[in-house]
Amino acid sequence: MPRALYDYYKELPRPPTSNYSVFVTHPFDDDYIKLLVDSMEKIAQQEQFSDLEKIEFATAFVQHLPYALDSVTTPYDEYPRYPFETLVDNEGDCEDTSILLASLLYEMGYGVVLVIFPETPDTESHCGIGVLDSEGMFGTYFDYAGGSYFYVETSGRGWHVGDIPEKYEDVEAYLFDMKPTPILTHSWTATSEEAMVELEVAVENLGSATAHDVYLLVGFDAGAGMLWNAQESRPFQLLINERITVTFSLEVPLEKHTRLVIHVVDDGYAVDESYSEWFDTQ
Repeated sequence: MPRALYDYYKELPRPPTSNYSVFVTHPFDDDYIKLLVDSMEKIAQQEQFSDLEKIEFATAFVQHLPYALDSVTTPYDEYPRYPFETLVDNEGDCEDTSILLASLLYEMGYGVVLVIFPETPDTESHCGIGVLDSEGMFGTYFDYAGGSYFYVETSGRGWHVGDIPEKYEDVEAYLFDMKPTPILTHSWTATSEEAMVELEVAVENLGSATAHDVYLLVGFDAGAGMLWNAQESRPFQLLINERITVTFSLEVPLEKHTRLVIHVVDDGYAVDESYSEWFDTQ
C-alpha cells in the first residue's frame, strides 16, 4: 500500500457533508480495495460460503479493527477516514469502519447503503451500514428505494447481519446509497477601491464525481432573495479534487445597507453560499 496514496488521502480536506458515500465512491483507492476483495472472494470460494456467510466474513474482518476515537487519534473531534486510510491506520471509529465495510461489500457487488443515526437527547450520533436483502437474512432492516436493507453494526465484534444496538432500535436514520457525488466548497477574498469591489472566488470539488454546469452568482444583498449589481460567471466543470478561481469586478450600489453574497450553483441549485458582514455604502 503506497505511502504516497496514504499521504494524498491524509492531506485531502474532509468534505463538508454527512453523506459519507463520497468516501466510499472516491475512485483513487479502488485498485487496492479490489485486491483485498479478491483475497476475500478466493477464501469464500474455497470455503463455499453463501452470500450471507461472505457478507459476515467481510463484516468480521472490519469488526476486528481496533476502535479509536477521532479526538484521540487526530486533531479533530470528527474526522471520517477514506477506506485506504483506515486500512493503513488499522483502526477507526464507527463511520470509518462503516465506510470501509461499505467499500468492500460494494466492490463485491452487493447493494449497500450507509446508515446515519443523528444525535438525540438519549443517544450520540452513530454510523452503520445496510445490506440489501439476501437469502437467510433476518432482524432489523430499513425499506429504501424499493428494497429491504438489513442493518450491520461495524463497531465491536460479534454483531451479525440484522443485529442492532438496542438504543438505536427506535431512532430514525438517514440512508445514503453509493452514488458518486460532487461536493463543492468555496472561499473568497475581496478588496474595495472607490465604488468598485474586486472579488476573487476559489471553488473546489471535494466529492467523488465530476461537477458539470457549475457557475457562480455574486452580487450585493437587496433583501427578499434579490441582488443588486449581480454577476454570473460562465459555466464550468470541476473534476474530482480540482480547484478553479474566478474573479469579478462589482460596482457598489450607492447609499445601501447591504453585504456581499456568493452562491455556487451546480445543476441549477445553490449548493454552497457565503456572505460578508453587513455594511453601509456611500
